[in-house]
Amino acid sequence: MKDKHKIGLTLGKFAPFHKGHQLLVETAIKEMDEVLLLIYDDPVINISLATRATWIRKIYPNITVIEGINSPNDSGYSPEIMKIQEDYVLEVLEDRSISHFYSSEPYGVHMSKALNAIDRQVDLSRNIVPISATKIRQNPFKQKEFIHPEVYKDLITKVVLLGAPSTGKTTLAEKLAVHFDTQWMPEYGREYWEKHQINKRLTLDDLLKIAETHIEREDALVTESNQFLFSDTNAITTYLFSLDYHGEALSALQNLAKAAEQRHDIIFVCDTDIPYDDTWDRSGDVKRKEFQQKIIEDLKDRNLSYYMLEGTVEERIEKVSKVLAVYRKY
Repeated sequence: MKDKHKIGLTLGKFAPFHKGHQLLVETAIKEMDEVLLLIYDDPVINISLATRATWIRKIYPNITVIEGINSPNDSGYSPEIMKIQEDYVLEVLEDRSISHFYSSEPYGVHMSKALNAIDRQVDLSRNIVPISATKIRQNPFKQKEFIHPEVYKDLITKVVLLGAPSTGKTTLAEKLAVHFDTQWMPEYGREYWEKHQINKRLTLDDLLKIAETHIEREDALVTESNQFLFSDTNAITTYLFSLDYHGEALSALQNLAKAAEQRHDIIFVCDTDIPYDDTWDRSGDVKRKEFQQKIIEDLKDRNLSYYMLEGTVEERIEKVSKVLAVYRKY
């Protein structure tokens, strides 16, 4: 006789999703025919329900993730609170039958009874994975070993420095990385230009390649970063160079520039108030000021907020530090 189809359920806020949660989910996957995961919403937790759900769907695409909108915020083990929790879960599940309830918490006892399911507790004492979401939230970057890369990269605040050539972006990005003990992404366009330019020009395809490779390298640096990642320029700048060179841009580059509107959390624009470094590969101070104006106009057209950075490198670092000190990604 064929065994009964086994369906496991686990639930939580998963804010953030960590290796303890992964142990729970992976145990259920090994033991069950089907796994459901219910994510609770919570107005106190700043990481959106959609973000948390996306993490889990990317890591475990074969389980069913249920977004628990309007989930109860009550916690504790009084009869009233337990009934509120049980009623909510039963309502969300509708007529789905659960054979095993997975948890690493004492509430597994009463919830499994309400579901008429087997109480399957995993690492209740936290011996296998000695971590909690509360501890991670206190400083996720010190607890990196317990966080999946898909989650960790979303916890990093991505900062981009924009500005015309010779506005100090590279120097500032590098010094900010040292100051904050983290990574920085150099402008790939500079490296590519030095190898492939012909008469100080690049083709439309060259410019697309620059944007694509810059993004790939930036993505690779995110999981190596500590709280912040500083990037020297982005696809919007490459798009503007394409317009400047050719009066047009490939549609693929336009799309990357559009995506760049949401790619970084904070935008700083380095001002032209520092001396112009008149090297052979640049087009002059007048051109610098013209391109700077195009960058600012484009940001305004895209309705993107930004901070201007003026003065010495030290003064710019101080302003960036003040902005980042009060910024909260979630």
